[in-house]
Amino acid sequence: MAITAARPAPVRRRRLPGQRAAYAYIAPFFLVFGAFSVYPWLDTAWVSLHDVSLSTYDQQTWVGLGNYRNLFTNEFFYNALRNTITIGIISTVPQLCLALGIAHLLNHSLRGRTFFRVALLMPYATSLAAATVIFVELFGYDYGLINWLVHDLAHLPRIDWQGNKWASQIAVSTIVTWRWTGYNALIYLAAMQTIDTSLYEAAVLDGSSRWQQFRYVTLPGLRPTILFTIVVSTIGASQLFGEPLLFDPTHQPNGGSSHQYQTLGLLMYQQGWAYDHLGLASATAWTMFVLILLAVGINSWLARRRERRDGRTSPLAVTPGASA
Repeated sequence: MAITAARPAPVRRRRLPGQRAAYAYIAPFFLVFGAFSVYPWLDTAWVSLHDVSLSTYDQQTWVGLGNYRNLFTNEFFYNALRNTITIGIISTVPQLCLALGIAHLLNHSLRGRTFFRVALLMPYATSLAAATVIFVELFGYDYGLINWLVHDLAHLPRIDWQGNKWASQIAVSTIVTWRWTGYNALIYLAAMQTIDTSLYEAAVLDGSSRWQQFRYVTLPGLRPTILFTIVVSTIGASQLFGEPLLFDPTHQPNGGSSHQYQTLGLLMYQQGWAYDHLGLASATAWTMFVLILLAVGINSWLARRRERRDGRTSPLAVTPGASA
């Protein structure tokens, strides 16, 4: 008589009470995210395919890609796109370079380091409206401090900081740089303090200078953080709105008398709330979203390409003392 082995009963995995509690804890986030992020995002895509105004929001007329065609044939869109790119470059590059240098100084022994670290956050904590009002006074044509230095001390012609295209873009970029340099510096400082100190000790024993340590130890260790700040700054520059709006003396979304510093954010606001074309404003918003994705994708691709080129080598794989 053959004896057959009994099959083992299937083991049922029971969810622990802690797992159910974890889902309960994270559920509010997803509910809020879906209600205030996902739904408006999808609704904006739907509105961009219609001719709709704020006063008659329930009466939408399907136009398909008509709003996008109108947008891409509008000269003001390309003007705002160029302004957004130039202001973004003028503000982001000096901002991150200054933040990196300040963080490097604060990472070493310095008297009053705590005071300087707290002071770095003061521009970020200052009200945007108050900061912009101060900068408007500084860049005033007749009585501004900057033109006083340029005209009265350097004996050069006064600069029309609000009427000239490049001067106004530099002025707006200065406000952005002033507000966000300290914030990025603290991010870099926190990342610097996570770098293994034995790498610096090995570099010192190898006879490397401070600059060589910064180049071969600090910068490779900060590469992921630098990529993060570049991506975040790119997104912020693409959505620039408050600084150019408040810098305009009329506080209108024109970006100056000749639209010389009108950004995509100002153009979208003008289309939707000044001209009451919500469909066109939604098309602008989705175009900005696609441009941000492209910018972030290009930054990530360049970062991965650099990592492959460097071969993910150790910061001390190249001897600092023998290289510079």
